[in-house]
Parts: sequence; structure tokens; C-alpha cells
Amino acid sequence: MLDLMLAFEVLAEPNRRRILELLREQERPVGELVAALSVSQPAVSKHLRVLRAAALVESRVAAQRRLYRLRPEPLREIDDWLAPYRALWSSSLDKLERHLDEMEPSDRATSHPRR
Repeated sequence: MLDLMLAFEVLAEPNRRRILELLREQERPVGELVAALSVSQPAVSKHLRVLRAAALVESRVAAQRRLYRLRPEPLREIDDWLAPYRALWSSSLDKLERHLDEMEPSDRATSHPRR
């Protein structure tokens, strides 16, 4: 089970989110992450340690390189936690859409003037 507070603390750091974005595409060695982030190798390694400790990434050894890949399972737990909030937001947008659909065309033009 993922500690959600820890996950949010880990994901609050922009470079860690960028690492996850890069690893979403494919597994990568540290060198590729360093080049993509324009951050020092020690800094990327530190971010990877934090992401590994939070179980958001895992690594494997391939020849002389260590490859990192995203672990989607913890992100599903975050998504599950966010689901009721997403439903609330969706409901609000649906209500707004119904309200706009019920407005007369002339009301819409005056409610949202173009810039």
C-alpha cells in the first residue's frame, strides 16, 4: 500500500515528475535522464533514490548499465484516491454545461464578451 502523503511529497518536486514522464515513454539509464533534465548526475541519482524509496520507479541491471522504469501500480493508487474529487469536478462541469445550454444565445454573448 502506497503512503499517499509520501507520494505527494515525492511528486511535488518538478524534476521527479519530469523523470516519471520520461520513464513513462520507456526505461532509461541515468545518463539519458541527466541529458534530458540538464541536471547533474548526482542530483538525478538522488531523485531516483527518492522515487525508488516511494516505489514509483524500479531498476534493473543490463550489461554495465542500470536501467530505470516506471512502476504504474502506485500511480493507480493515487488515481483511485483522486477519483471522488474528479467525479465532483466532472459533476460541476456537467452542471455548467447544462446551464450554458439553457441560456439564450443573446445571454451567452453578453455573459462572455470576447477580447
